[in-house]
Amino acid sequence: MDNIRTKQAENLIKLAGKTSQGTEILKDAKKGFIDVKAYERALKDLIAAEDFIYTSLPSHGLSAREAGDFTNKLLDARENIHSMLADFGVMEKISSQNQVHELSKKWIILTTKSNYKKMLMKMGVNVQQIVVAGVPLKVEDMKQLNPKIPDAALKSIDKKITHVKNDISRKMEKLKLKNILVIAESDLNGDILGKNASELYGARVVLEGNLKDLNDSKLVDILLELEN
Repeated sequence: MDNIRTKQAENLIKLAGKTSQGTEILKDAKKGFIDVKAYERALKDLIAAEDFIYTSLPSHGLSAREAGDFTNKLLDARENIHSMLADFGVMEKISSQNQVHELSKKWIILTTKSNYKKMLMKMGVNVQQIVVAGVPLKVEDMKQLNPKIPDAALKSIDKKITHVKNDISRKMEKLKLKNILVIAESDLNGDILGKNASELYGARVVLEGNLKDLNDSKLVDILLELEN
């Protein structure tokens, strides 16, 4: 059984050299050396991912948590596969950060906290394209975040909202961008920002359970999915 599963995993490795549309983007291989450790890591991750095929029988349905574990194994395997193919010149060695940088060029990205901004910058997003909206984009929604907030305090909140909206408009005009993307955690702050931005700008919204778990490889997949 282990030999059969190993062969299945090897076939998955071969398929990983294709784009999501199935078009091969491979070049002729050149001389090189096998990165055995990378191969072992990829194989291990693919075999671990294959376990979900059997544990999810007969429907092959996965819960959100199981889907996260399954796809993370595939993403880890893909990273090692790409590295090995690049070592032999079959594929270009492209960092996830460069991919994020290219794929995010069409977006003004809104998020809820400054540390999320720093995280997105490290992943490759141009700092000029990021806006931190620490407040809702509609002053009345502040009551949802803090029902006890006094009306007098809402005036200063309204000024902050105006500043955020001006920042968005300025960046859209300066960078000649019209697409807004919200990337935040799926908490009340993120939910409200996503709803506001969707209503005001027709924004696309990506909310993650724990944004700290977001990595550049996963962000690449999110941005690619938004292209469709």
